[in-house]
Amino acid sequence: MDAGRQLLRHTVATLAYRGGKVLREAPDGFGGFKVAESTRTPLAILAHINDLLDWAFHITQGRQVWNDSTPDRWEREIDRFFASLKRFDDVLASDQSLEFASERLFQGPIADALTHVGQIGMLRRIAGSPVRGENYFKANITAGCVGNDQPAPRREFD
Repeated sequence: MDAGRQLLRHTVATLAYRGGKVLREAPDGFGGFKVAESTRTPLAILAHINDLLDWAFHITQGRQVWNDSTPDRWEREIDRFFASLKRFDDVLASDQSLEFASERLFQGPIADALTHVGQIGMLRRIAGSPVRGENYFKANITAGCVGNDQPAPRREFD
């Protein structure tokens, strides 16, 4: 496996780890939290992240398919997040030829998804349910570990 593809797999695992952290134990009703009339809710942001992951998968198949999905329930979108990460990572782990360079997959859908995970984290803090920061350099993040069963944090901040 080439270095770009290996780094992309590690990035997808990082997205699963960080995404899982901001999605887990969100308070009831958080998905509908709104800072202002013109902002997206966490649920809408999560659905958008899932659309990005679906787009990333389709790109690996040589197709530019975009879907603006209607957000489902919070729990269903969380399940979709991890299922979409798994489907994408399975392609990256295979010997299937990617139709585009790993760098382009990173710069488009994956970097955008990371940005939106940060937005959900920020909204958790504004909503009064902050996620504890941590030293992500020390986190146990491994390529291929993209499910909801992420390792426990190694060094969270007080």
